[in-house]
Amino acid sequence: MSTRLVLVVLALALALAAAAAAGVGGGGGGAGAGGRLDAGERAGDGGHTGAGVGRVVKVVDGDTIDVQLGATRETVRYIGVDTPETKHPSKPVQCYGQRASDFNARLVSGELVRLARDVEQRDRYGRLLAYVYRARDGLFVNAELARLGYAQPLSIAPDLRHSDRFADLGRRAREQGRGLWSAC
Repeated sequence: MSTRLVLVVLALALALAAAAAAGVGGGGGGAGAGGRLDAGERAGDGGHTGAGVGRVVKVVDGDTIDVQLGATRETVRYIGVDTPETKHPSKPVQCYGQRASDFNARLVSGELVRLARDVEQRDRYGRLLAYVYRARDGLFVNAELARLGYAQPLSIAPDLRHSDRFADLGRRAREQGRGLWSAC
């Protein structure tokens, strides 16, 4: 084997090992209506650009987190779901808001997450818009919040990639009286 070929194979092996260590690529997903990562939903699939892999350094509230992406810290707003307010400057803490925030913290605090974008990169407040997947098991955080009644579906065009799924999960949570649907 030539030296050049050995170097190429070695570089490929190192790249694969680095990707596995960062939680990128395979693993983590069962199908279904729950919050697990389904085939075709991995960050960057379906023509949608992945926003990267990073560690959650702060949970702001039920639908917003701060993520360290390399040298950059980004405030990330979950696409497609809306939790009751806890930090709004002109609104009081809303019914189920603290519970949604606490649940979000249990899901992602300190976790490595994969971020996948839809069409719009940022909202009007400058927050990065993303679908958030927990790297260790592929949990689709946005969907899990809707499924368990911690969030309502919120469809804002053009970011509609999972809007039907969120609407279905929200409808089921409401019918089953889960979370905010029975408390508020």
